[in-house]
Amino acid sequence: MTMPKRMVAVSWSMLLCLAAAAAVLKARAQLDSIGFISIDCGLPGTANSVDDATKLSYAPDAAFTDAGSNHNISVEYITPTLAKRYLNVRSFPDGARSCYMLRSLVPGLKYTLRAEFKYGNYDGLNRPPVFDLYAGVNFWSRVNASSQKVVVLEAIVVVPEDYVHVCLVNTGSGTPFISALELRPLKSSLYPQVNATQGLVLLSRRNFGPTDDADIVRYPDDPHDRVWLPFVNTARWEAISTSNKVRNLDDSEFAAPSKVMQTAITPRNASGRIEFFWLSEPQPGDPTPGYIVILHFSELQLLAGNAVRQQHLVLNDDLRFWSDYTPPYLLSDTIYSMKPLPRFSRYNFSINATANSTMPPIINAGEIFFVFSTANVGTDYSDVSAITAIKAKYRVKKNWARDPCVTNNLTWDGLTCSYANSNPSRITRINMSFSGLDGDISSSFANLKAIQYLDLSYNNLTGSIPDALSQLPSLLVLDLTNNQLSGSIPPSLLKRIQDGSLNIRYGNNPNLCTNAASCKPAKGRNKLAVYVAVPVVLVVVIVSALVFPFLRRKKQGSTSTNITMRPQIETMMSYAPATLPPGDAHTQSSLHLENRKFTYKELEMITNNFQRVLGRGGFGEVYNGFLEDGTQVAIKLRSQFSNQGVKEFLIEAQILTRIHHKNLVSMIGYCKDGQYMALVYEYMSEGTLQEQIAGNGRNGKLLTWKQRLRIAVDSAQELVTGRQAILCDPEPTSIIQWVRRRLARGNIEAVVDKRMRGEYDVNSVWKVADIALKCTVQASTQRPTMIDVVAQLQECLELEEGHRIGDGTRGSFYSGSSNSDLNLGYNAHAADSQSTDVSQTNTPFEMEHNFGKVPRMDRGPVAR
Repeated sequence: MTMPKRMVAVSWSMLLCLAAAAAVLKARAQLDSIGFISIDCGLPGTANSVDDATKLSYAPDAAFTDAGSNHNISVEYITPTLAKRYLNVRSFPDGARSCYMLRSLVPGLKYTLRAEFKYGNYDGLNRPPVFDLYAGVNFWSRVNASSQKVVVLEAIVVVPEDYVHVCLVNTGSGTPFISALELRPLKSSLYPQVNATQGLVLLSRRNFGPTDDADIVRYPDDPHDRVWLPFVNTARWEAISTSNKVRNLDDSEFAAPSKVMQTAITPRNASGRIEFFWLSEPQPGDPTPGYIVILHFSELQLLAGNAVRQQHLVLNDDLRFWSDYTPPYLLSDTIYSMKPLPRFSRYNFSINATANSTMPPIINAGEIFFVFSTANVGTDYSDVSAITAIKAKYRVKKNWARDPCVTNNLTWDGLTCSYANSNPSRITRINMSFSGLDGDISSSFANLKAIQYLDLSYNNLTGSIPDALSQLPSLLVLDLTNNQLSGSIPPSLLKRIQDGSLNIRYGNNPNLCTNAASCKPAKGRNKLAVYVAVPVVLVVVIVSALVFPFLRRKKQGSTSTNITMRPQIETMMSYAPATLPPGDAHTQSSLHLENRKFTYKELEMITNNFQRVLGRGGFGEVYNGFLEDGTQVAIKLRSQFSNQGVKEFLIEAQILTRIHHKNLVSMIGYCKDGQYMALVYEYMSEGTLQEQIAGNGRNGKLLTWKQRLRIAVDSAQELVTGRQAILCDPEPTSIIQWVRRRLARGNIEAVVDKRMRGEYDVNSVWKVADIALKCTVQASTQRPTMIDVVAQLQECLELEEGHRIGDGTRGSFYSGSSNSDLNLGYNAHAADSQSTDVSQTNTPFEMEHNFGKVPRMDRGPVAR
């Protein structure tokens, strides 16, 4: 067991230090004049609310988060003494993770974070939710909301940057909400247990000895605004107090306020002892949390010359926590554990008088915490600064208020990140297409040094292309299609285009020139972007989105302008759907679709009242139809039984308006008429891709290997094998495993579609199979980039073309490889400063007696 430490500490020096810190922080945007951030969550308007007890001003939360909506608690939960900040809440029904961003902090400084939750049946459901709370990217605590009481969670952390996120995470047990959020600075020497990788979560903080159970001590008596709840039981304990100031020394490590230290308790029986205990409660991810105990002592009575107060502190009856301890007169002293206590299911503390003592034991105050890890690192600071500036410039209305790359499945909408152990994550891809951006291209994009793909297409951006973008070392693709950019492409970018390190898409920018010498569009035939999606997971997305893929008839010309020295690459997954605006998603859409919009009545006429069914899918049935000019079309009408909703419909519509390729069906238009939703495609007389692969198309022809290579947009495995992604062999199995087992035997013929009758170059097939399997490797770092995939597929196509013309063109034989709640002790008081009904539930503290007006408590420390 780690031996406890004692210290003696001084409030006036702490006030001086705090005043100095406040002078530095005063001008910072979100902090008030004393360095505090106090937020009244869900407060409408711009006017602050003022707390009656502390006189602290609480700001509305609109400047701290972009997500959620405001609500008032039900009137039956409002009492005359209920603090104003509990009258309203902000709830977060949308998204898995919603955050507040607290700015203007001092990197490396310790802060107290306090979050408060008053459910009050604000949603009329009378079902208090359960959700998780995070400090930055580190789990803080689980919130078990209560119908009646206020849940208060407090943590002490070191903030590594000049901001911190406080995030609510939906765990599937109700909608997260919050009533108030507070941040308070601490001097670095306070709470020495807290460091860059370890924080403290408060279990309880008690002031022993007050005679009024409404006598809560916090700011201004405690300059750090810690909340000290009174423990009152005059029947069992004798309360002692002094009007004299209890001082702290300069090296105070806890700085207990004088008002707290001016009271204490002692047993009425001179031979008695003080006891308290708590039960260990498993936390999510930590079944046996480590507890820190901090006990505050001061002698308040001037003892006679022969009087002695000496006491032992004992843990679980046999561990001597501190021996022969005598509290100092009118000085604040603390006995505490520097490291977590040994793990027990129950912690019993007793304070006993020693044999030499003539006075019973005393205690003035106590704090109990459990430790939690803050070792997880967030997104690289320069990336966060850049993307935050971008958000501010373009007034992005997405839920961009948390760490951008917190986890792989909770990144900001439109962002992709890379992750490395113990290192900050980096932003590698940004898709802000169809986002309504206007103005010039932000210079902050040039600060994203790890960015590889930047998609700003289909916006209203103006001005010139910043030369600084050429200095992004990892940038591979820059998509500026369909904006209002002007001027010429900077020479530094042209140089990167020429050396093959960068691919720029700039079509539909009428005033943009290729170079400064000639501000005219480049002559000649434009190159068509080749869209390749090899990994099976991408193909599943494409197939499920299209549902009714057709082979397109060859067309002449092109719809996009590209400057490129290598095939242009674009993965379907890089296109995030446009964000639906708040309100009725069925009546509004942020999509800007240039295709024709049909009414439902028009569809009835086009299909002759939906007479002929071409096929069926998960979205609904596909009908045959003819436009006014006789053009034959296929109309996919959403069924009322379809699981696909408005969001999925808009995603599919957006994808089809973005993707143009000769092997993919074109979308002619769409219908979004009230409850009716439909997509109108060009009609493909040759049948579906699957039918063509199987040789069951209307022309009865089988796709050759060369044709399959050219249609590399679909699954590499299906193109090679002619089989679907999930096979019965005899049990359901993925095609990846099916292919791996056969290639392990070294026999490519066992994998290839036998209907091609050997008419392919075997080296080409081996190479495609190997590329496809590499794209399905679990570790992302071991997968090839899309540029590599396209380059290798081109080699495969060259091998096949050489095989066809019989000119001896062969590569080396390519051998494929298959191996390749805490409802704290001060909750009710914090909610209602004059209430005497203190009831605490769902906590690890227990007490065996009901003292006065304080009923059974689950959180302590509790004297008995």
